[in-house]
Amino acid sequence: MVLFYLLVLTFVVLVAIGGYDSTMRLIGYGDLTLRYQFIKLRMYFMSLRMKRQLDRDRKELLKYLEKTDG
Repeated sequence: MVLFYLLVLTFVVLVAIGGYDSTMRLIGYGDLTLRYQFIKLRMYFMSLRMKRQLDRDRKELLKYLEKTDG
């Protein structure tokens, strides 16, 4: 409950210092930054999956080429 009061107090202070529009822009920036970090994390895990799949496909291709050459 104390955290909620601190959050409201912080919001009120930001509005008092910078105005409502500036505060909303700051909150919007924080929201976009958080979403972007989440997307970057998802992209990292996607790239790991793609690398693993490409390694498997490469091994299968090399195995296939060794069979057909010999």
